[in-house]
Amino acid sequence: MQTGKLIVLTGPSGVGKGTLLSCLLHRHPGLAFSVSVTTRSPRPGEVEGKSYFFVDHDQFREMIESEELLEWAEYAGNFYGTPRVPVIENIEQGRSMILEIELQGARQIQRTFPDALRIFILPPSMAELEERLWGRGQDSEEAITKRLQRATEELEAATEFDIQLVNDSIEDTLQNLDKILFHFRE
Repeated sequence: MQTGKLIVLTGPSGVGKGTLLSCLLHRHPGLAFSVSVTTRSPRPGEVEGKSYFFVDHDQFREMIESEELLEWAEYAGNFYGTPRVPVIENIEQGRSMILEIELQGARQIQRTFPDALRIFILPPSMAELEERLWGRGQDSEEAITKRLQRATEELEAATEFDIQLVNDSIEDTLQNLDKILFHFRE
């Protein structure tokens, strides 16, 4: 049996990673998604075990110490990580697995899975990114300011990735992702 591929989707907060991922999973039901673990509180509409696994800081530290996480990172005062077992099992069973993770985690994956396909999603501009963050209506002014500062740092790392895509249109970006991931031809 052929092993699956590990695909890493990274980019600044508000760039559209979640929307792109949701559309990809809808279009390609054979693509597996790793549900991350986080210490942050659930947002409206998020479902335990589907959106994230929500844990407290002590539980997260225990997961780190027992090496249950493939990667983990701190972002905006909260911790996020990828459970190791589901990723390994899916890849060994021949399913391609996609991770939506932060820059720090993507760098960890590069060290442990050098063959992973790493894709960085860019905003069309910082002004557009700021508009998207405000448009979500999920964060305080302070949180948005921090996210924009972090985005500037993250954008500098885009060239570390195998592929960089500007998400100026969800449909166009999805078509590009389809071509990259599934070798579709026009």
